Amino acid sequence: QVRLMESGGGLVQPGGSLRLSCAASGSIFGINTMAWYRQTPEKRELVALLTETGSTNYGDFVMGRFTISRDNAKNTVYLQMNSLKPEDTAVYYCNADIQDELNGYYLGYWGQGTQVTVSS
Repeated sequence: QVRLMESGGGLVQPGGSLRLSCAASGSIFGINTMAWYRQTPEKRELVALLTETGSTNYGDFVMGRFTISRDNAKNTVYLQMNSLKPEDTAVYYCNADIQDELNGYYLGYWGQGTQVTVSS
């Protein structure tokens, strides 16, 4: 069964940086889009999205501070976050569209989330 595992969250001071990772494993034939979302008590919103061809989309709040990237050989997507602000505090979730090598279907998968807390 396909599985996504996030890592890299934690506590950081305002202005600091974190690098999140999300690795996909299982019966994977291919991965199309990979993305990061974040959840606060108020909303769930797209942080960054990256296709297999390199197209990207970022939430309006990112404003150049974050960078999404992927390592196709490792089935892993990264989110480099710089200049972090308290309002970036949230649970960050990895999302990926993955083709199962057994049945050929693309399905959306979610990780369990990793907590990011920005506070002094």
